[in-house]
Amino acid sequence: MSIAICPGSFDPITLGHLNIIRRTSRIFDRVVVCVMYNSSKTSPMFTVEERLDMVRRVVAKYPNVTVDSSSGLLAEYARQFDGAVVVKGLRAASDFEYEFQMNLINKKINPEMETMFLTSSGKYTFLSSSVVREMARYDGDLKGLVPDEIIDDIREKAKQWRMR
Repeated sequence: MSIAICPGSFDPITLGHLNIIRRTSRIFDRVVVCVMYNSSKTSPMFTVEERLDMVRRVVAKYPNVTVDSSSGLLAEYARQFDGAVVVKGLRAASDFEYEFQMNLINKKINPEMETMFLTSSGKYTFLSSSVVREMARYDGDLKGLVPDEIIDDIREKAKQWRMR
């Protein structure tokens, strides 16, 4: 059985993330979407539990996709899945440089871990969670940026942020 791990902070999950997850689910028998705690990202909009809930809701339509979380290193997390491949989405050349570096570090920690890069669909090359958070802070239209199922969650959280 082929297994893929799609890691990310998903703060929040975007249609670009979902596009990579959907495409990965067509290639692999099983896909584990892992919501990672990212220490370099300060002040996340959503807690890990909230992100897990949103990701679970939007991937529920894919029977071979499950959702998990980890606060540790991806290379260590991947050890529990024999032969799993980490799948990372790339939007631009700058993404490749960063992800290539991360791949080299991960291989040093876990030489058995393989990484596969999927290029973003053209309409999502501009899209990131930080763009969505910024749009939400200013009450911008999130349609076409994130799955419809979570727009209200994002709007509500952004309203709470504005009230601070």
